[in-house]
Amino acid sequence: MPIDPQTARLRAQVAAHARWAKETDRTAATAAAREAAERRWDRQVDPDGKLDPAERAKRAESALKAEMARLNLRRRMARRKAEGA
Repeated sequence: MPIDPQTARLRAQVAAHARWAKETDRTAATAAAREAAERRWDRQVDPDGKLDPAERAKRAESALKAEMARLNLRRRMARRKAEGA
């Protein structure tokens, strides 16, 4: 039997809170994920690795900001649709 989204969300929250309650250094615990995300944006803007590192960093930051804005727009549109329904 499939789990409804609200139950799945609550289970995930319980697991996340339990995990972070045991963590002594949150920054160190998330370092690998942050580095992987940064590499992803670097590869997206400079797949051949030819850009100057400073330029690649600027472009990667812009790509990240564009993605966050895109997600924010989608969330806003979904809320408006839900309010109108």
